Amino acid sequence: MNFDLNKKTLREVNQHLQNISRENNARTFEILNPQGQHAICAGLKNDIDVTIKGHTGYYCAGMNQKANVTVHGNVGTGVAENMMSGKIIVKGNASQSAGATGHGGALIIEGDASSRCGISMKGINIVVKGSVGHMSAFMAQKGNLVIMGDADADLGDSIYEAKIFVKGKVKSLGSDCVEKKMDQKNIDELAKLFKELGIKEDAKKFRRYGSSRNLYNFKIDNVGAY
Repeated sequence: MNFDLNKKTLREVNQHLQNISRENNARTFEILNPQGQHAICAGLKNDIDVTIKGHTGYYCAGMNQKANVTVHGNVGTGVAENMMSGKIIVKGNASQSAGATGHGGALIIEGDASSRCGISMKGINIVVKGSVGHMSAFMAQKGNLVIMGDADADLGDSIYEAKIFVKGKVKSLGSDCVEKKMDQKNIDELAKLFKELGIKEDAKKFRRYGSSRNLYNFKIDNVGAY
């Protein structure tokens, strides 16, 4: 089923996608002519597949639950912000704060991501096949940020329990973020994530970063999370 945003309003399209019932036979949708509009596919809560043909504006697929959304273009600020589950794939580049505060699900960016990628992430898995901008994973609380390219300055500043994996170069680390040992357990965890997401990549080629646990008061009974 196709929606052309030259012919329908974004409100109409989003409401249709948000209100699909389990009994609805149509589960696959395509959005044409997005033309950089904001909040496309925001608030989806059903297990549907949506393909967006073109560039989107701010907060594309924000607060996503269960849905799989693929963007054939670039995305603006805050793609997949506060998503809970499902999968978001960006075929192009992402602006700042991609995956911000995400609780679950997966965000895959096939190009580059700008500054503060994964800011305050809370359990989401973010994979960036390109490079990320400065202060990515700032105050990241939980989840995995995987970077196949390079990371700009102040990576992982004020990080909590999240894990960062980088294949390329890191310009500098932020406050309380340090390089950690990439042991077999971590290699297996990353390899499992790649398999689940259908990504062909060698987990052994990545370095791991996380909290040195000097900036906050941490519970000793949760030390294994770091």
